[in-house]
Amino acid sequence: MTTDLQALGDDLFAALSRRAGTTRRRGHRLRVAALVAGAMGVFAATAIASGIADDLNLDPTQWSILGRGSVDNGKAEYVHGQRLSDGSHSTFLVEHDAGLPPYDAFLLHEKTLAAARATSPVPVSGESGALCSRAELQRAESIALATLRATFPASTDADATKATVDVSVQAAFAGAPCRGLEYAGEQARFVYAGVQPASTLMPGAR
Repeated sequence: MTTDLQALGDDLFAALSRRAGTTRRRGHRLRVAALVAGAMGVFAATAIASGIADDLNLDPTQWSILGRGSVDNGKAEYVHGQRLSDGSHSTFLVEHDAGLPPYDAFLLHEKTLAAARATSPVPVSGESGALCSRAELQRAESIALATLRATFPASTDADATKATVDVSVQAAFAGAPCRGLEYAGEQARFVYAGVQPASTLMPGAR
């Protein structure tokens, strides 16, 4: 990932840290996937960017809409956009997961990612392995929380803990990675930062 694209991802992630608590209280979570225009791209469950409303209406003075879709009768939606100022691509996701059990919320997220990835206007890579089971997701969240508690003060911003948590979780699953480890790390980081409640974690990881 180039320096400019990494900076864009960092900005988007910081935006989510500021806004996640508000969107969660309104009954849904907003996620943003920053895409790399090229042979490789990575979905990063990051943030809300400037010019994007909570209902995924992109500001036409800032974004060109390249496509959109929904899954599970509107339980989640996504829109592909291209920033007019620099031509960069992003995919924005909204998941109406309030009230869903934690693992069901995870399944909705993964289903939304798969649909968005399949229709993305630029190539996008994803995590390897089979979908994480309930036990694997719980273990990953537990490892992430243990890493956070051992390394950072409570309420540390989620963007400041991402790299450390990702390394720890990936190392623990090095022999048998599953798809959803990034999600598990993200959930733990947001809970530890105080931007979403502990009830969004798997029961055994709280």
